[in-house]
Amino acid sequence: MTIRNWVKFFFMCLVVGGGVTAIAGIIIRWNFFQPYLAEGQIGEFLAAFVWMIVLGFTMSVIAQAGFFAYLTLHQVGIGIFKTLTLWNWVQVLLMIIVIFDLVVFRFAPSADNFGDWVFYIGLLIFLIFGALATAMKKVQLTGKKHVLISSMFFMIVITSLEWIIALMGRQENIDTYVALLLFPLIAVNAYQLLALPKYNQKSDEDRKKLEQRRKARTLASEGK
Repeated sequence: MTIRNWVKFFFMCLVVGGGVTAIAGIIIRWNFFQPYLAEGQIGEFLAAFVWMIVLGFTMSVIAQAGFFAYLTLHQVGIGIFKTLTLWNWVQVLLMIIVIFDLVVFRFAPSADNFGDWVFYIGLLIFLIFGALATAMKKVQLTGKKHVLISSMFFMIVITSLEWIIALMGRQENIDTYVALLLFPLIAVNAYQLLALPKYNQKSDEDRKKLEQRRKARTLASEGK
């Protein structure tokens, strides 16, 4: 990817992360935002809204770091296990382990009642269905069925590792951030997975155009 297209990719991920977090923040934390509007404190409302956007930017950067780490991991995995089929089976096993870890070691210690379990399992279902929908779209765009497993692995395992920041918290309103931070992570990771080929293709086209301009200048200078 060229620097120019990487910059575009980076800022689009920021926009996705900031926008999703801002919208989700108003919905999930409406009890926090509503008093500002009711009392006419528009400045305070906007400051809180901007904070949500900045939080989304932060999660976007974390998601991008996780994505490029996964691209490296994917190549290393194929190199170690020699075949894509075996690496896919390993990824399936790792997905099962991560989901087990989320339920037993992340959700269970924080779930004090049935309502808490409904909340956490609901988020897990959202994560899995978001991963499945993204992976199926990736298969549709590429026409390659084998990318289903690797796409789901990225969306479940890598997103969960990025989500650990919120899951390890223990402050009073941590459940709010557990829910809030999941949305930008899924959105940004889905965008990265689906949009990266477009930016790579655009980079290839830019390189070809640059090479054509160089050849044209060379021919022009030789003609003189």
